[in-house]
Amino acid sequence: MYETIHRGNPFVNQQVQPTLQTLGWNEAFANHFAPYAEQGYSVGRITLEHKRIYRLLGEHGELLGEVTGKLRYEATGREDYPAVGDWVVISPRAEEKKATIHSVLPRKSKFSRKAAGDNVEEQIVAANVDTVFLVNALNNDFNIRRMERYLILAWESGASPVIVLSKADLCDDLDARMREVESVAISVPVHVVSAERGEGLEELAPYLSEGKTIALMGSSGVGKSTLINKLSGTDMQKVSEVREGDDRGRHTTTHRELFLLPSGGLMIDTPGMRELQLWEADEGFRGAFDDIETLAQSCRFGDCQHMREPGCAVREAIEDGSLEKARFDSYLKLQRELAHLARKEDARLQAAEKEKWKKINVQMRQRKPKR
Repeated sequence: MYETIHRGNPFVNQQVQPTLQTLGWNEAFANHFAPYAEQGYSVGRITLEHKRIYRLLGEHGELLGEVTGKLRYEATGREDYPAVGDWVVISPRAEEKKATIHSVLPRKSKFSRKAAGDNVEEQIVAANVDTVFLVNALNNDFNIRRMERYLILAWESGASPVIVLSKADLCDDLDARMREVESVAISVPVHVVSAERGEGLEELAPYLSEGKTIALMGSSGVGKSTLINKLSGTDMQKVSEVREGDDRGRHTTTHRELFLLPSGGLMIDTPGMRELQLWEADEGFRGAFDDIETLAQSCRFGDCQHMREPGCAVREAIEDGSLEKARFDSYLKLQRELAHLARKEDARLQAAEKEKWKKINVQMRQRKPKR
């Protein structure tokens, strides 16, 4: 198992062992960890998850960790388990290169989506991220509506979104694409790059300073792995050619993993997500559709549904061309999707609360002295 997870690890064979600070440790994490430190525990950062076995780095170097039975028992969902980027409280067994994970420190940010399948469950894609690179290829797979979805979850994550338009060498009309992006990326930096030609990469350097964590998000074939290889100067990640005909990529990256770049920055690569289902995103929704939300404040009625009401600023903007109808339709669709998710989430939380009290009652009966 260790050899399988260990292979290809970019931290191995480096002359200088990363410190907690170069791994993104800061005063806020230190304050959360202080009570554990007094009890003799150590801390590490998750760099890879593989079937509930975790690779982590810390003061004791690289270790393989497993969560305690207590953590597993108290977890009410996937979000309670460690995710790539998390800082975790551990009992290291340095001589074995292993560790026991007792707890996950509070996250300063998390990029989440609804887990695949029918169950309403949060899947944390990356934790404790400073900047999210939303990578979109400037080829036939370019999709502005998909970009809106990524922006919603990026704004909700607590990290700063940045749009990276890759494969600029395959775009015949860059100005038109930029106008499309700027119509949905309100107040979001946009960078155009061509990893193939090495163009535009220097614009990403300010985000990659020591101890800062960047997460790469995007569908398959947009060039995330190629981008990591170019920024690191090594072939850290395997890459594959996109399919002919539709420019859609094959799934090259199969798991989330945190890498250390030569600049001192940290980057989390993620598998391509063709289906990006929204998770709770009230703030993210407002951030992604700030233009429509601002227009709505000028409507005559506070409860305007933007359909047939008189004095609707949103409908007026659509009619005069300052707001694209396709963007408004997307706004309504995603709004309905989040409302549907909220109803299902309420039912899930009620079931989780019931299960929690069931466990508590079982524990109380077990502790009750027999007469």
